[in-house]
Amino acid sequence: MDIQLLRTFLALDRTRHFGKAAESLFVSQSAVSARIRLLEEALGVPLFVRRRNEIRLTSAGERLKRHAETIVAAWQRALTDTAL
Repeated sequence: MDIQLLRTFLALDRTRHFGKAAESLFVSQSAVSARIRLLEEALGVPLFVRRRNEIRLTSAGERLKRHAETIVAAWQRALTDTAL
């Protein structure tokens, strides 16, 4: 799995806005949409409820969030450790 998919997922959860998530990741809004779509397809479940002026996690998204935070943090630790 591409770690960027999980970073994008967490950024979108944090900002609740595709444009703001894109800005925080230095990518286009369409890249954020594509990454979220790829992650949802890989998992086979929707991760966000998308309504006009509302983006929030589904129950599956809530469950993934805990794992995503752990995986991203572990990856960052591994990068730091191997650089030493």
